[in-house]
Parts: sequence; C-alpha cells; structure tokens
Amino acid sequence: MRYADGGGLTAAGRAKREAVRFEAAGMFGQGVRPPEVARRLRVSRKSAYAWYGAWRQSGSAALTSKGAGGFPCRLGNAQAERLQVELEAGPAAHGWAEDQRWTLARVAELIDRLFGHRYTPRGVSYLLHPAGLVAAGPRAPGGRAGRAGR
Repeated sequence: MRYADGGGLTAAGRAKREAVRFEAAGMFGQGVRPPEVARRLRVSRKSAYAWYGAWRQSGSAALTSKGAGGFPCRLGNAQAERLQVELEAGPAAHGWAEDQRWTLARVAELIDRLFGHRYTPRGVSYLLHPAGLVAAGPRAPGGRAGRAGR
C-alpha cells in the first residue's frame, strides 16, 4: 500500500526525497536539462520539469520539503482516549438503539457532540485506523467498532 496506516512519508522519507530534489538542483545549475535529470535520478519527467520550474523561479530553496501533508488531528490524547472509551460503551449508550454497530457517520456525530469537532466520515476513518479501530461500512455485516482482527 502506498500510504499504509494513514501515513504518507515519514520524516526520513521526506528527507530522502528532498535530497533527490537538491541533487536535481545541482544538475540544473550545471546546465543539465530536465529530461536528462529525470533519467539520471530515475524520476518522472513531469517531476523533473516541475522541480526545474521551481528552481528557475526561486532557486534551491523552492525544492525544500514542506513537511508532512494534511491537517493535524484536532483531538488531543485525552480526547482520543475518551473517544475510545465512548466507542467501547457501544452505540446504544449514545442513542442509537436500532442497531448495534458504529458507522463512520455515527462516530463523526459522536465526536461533534463530545468535543465540538466536525469530521467527515473519511476523516473519521483516518482518525480510527492508526488506533486499530474499525467501523462498519454501509454494506458491512453487523458489529461494532473494535480492534481490528478481533
């Protein structure tokens, strides 16, 4: 999987990619054209041309890593622990008595009720996945959010 466990690149991975971009900047400074840079560094021509354009406009500083992508989690550690406790209490404890499964939409609503943070269902899945929690999908059989592999 490309971005396993909701991750993206680690800090080490970002540093490695940044080093490749800086190597490309050195080649651009020596007059090497983007297609040749792409061939030598084993990257796509599209990347080489994008790096070349950024390098021409702002120099090597334009090729510096921008850091991790995405938005930071809005829940603190204490809130994440409380959410886990509330999920383990089950949907009925929070007013969903008609069936006993957590859906991403229900978890999003619970987070909004408890902490005042709005999440989309997809955002909830990113939030739950690293903790090993899963929620039933719309076509999934019954069950409730719990540890993966149970």
